[in-house]
Amino acid sequence: MITFASLVPHPPLLIPEIGREHFALLEATVRAYQHLADELYASQPGTVFIISPHATERDRNFTINQSPILRTNFKDFGDLVTNLSFKNDLSLGYKIKESCETSLPLTLVANEVIDYGTAVPLYYLLKNLKETKIVAASVSNLSRHDHVRFGQAVKEIVESSSERIAVIASGDLSHRLHKDSPAGFSVRAQEFDQNIRRLLQENKTAEIINIDESLVREAGECGYRSLLVLLGLIQDFNWQSEELAYQSPFGIGYLTENIILHR
Repeated sequence: MITFASLVPHPPLLIPEIGREHFALLEATVRAYQHLADELYASQPGTVFIISPHATERDRNFTINQSPILRTNFKDFGDLVTNLSFKNDLSLGYKIKESCETSLPLTLVANEVIDYGTAVPLYYLLKNLKETKIVAASVSNLSRHDHVRFGQAVKEIVESSSERIAVIASGDLSHRLHKDSPAGFSVRAQEFDQNIRRLLQENKTAEIINIDESLVREAGECGYRSLLVLLGLIQDFNWQSEELAYQSPFGIGYLTENIILHR
């Protein structure tokens, strides 16, 4: 049963050892994460299903990481101190694989070290949930409707389970908001971010799924496909989106949303 859902950003600068003097610029996002951590703790999930755009990606396949233990590693960002480990919910991962066997291409992988798109959210959200297990999945280069279908397939499995399960979509919005943005500047970048924010507030699932392809390309985002999977998971529920924070101090849109499910 799904007990919690959210869309979260994943800048490595959210890790204090990495952010250092820049950490204060993300104060609103940190507070939003702390609020989500409280909400997640209250939901007492046995497992967290998290999808990241930076996990092991196979061009035409979704993936689920089946390493028994999952570990963070931020050494590529100069942090040799922050090291966390999580237990994997191997059973749920296999059930999702079996449910997609004939309908969607999904590959099982085994990588003990998880990507930062998975690690940053877990750093904040599982601080007080040491025994909660993880299922770590990746997006793919398949169509947007395949991403929605993947979310729907996951929903069928988790909703049939007696286990309390949280779902987290990890991803950042446009990377092209400012003149000094890492992916360059686009005059349409802000349009993309504002559209996503507005459509989430208005519960416009179909409009998000069918957003103009040229706008998505211009945004240079890394969160849209994760969001599509999340929408597949929740679209049959009565839900509302609570925007907790939106920041772009480094030219990338960081949106934190609490998805409230009404049963």
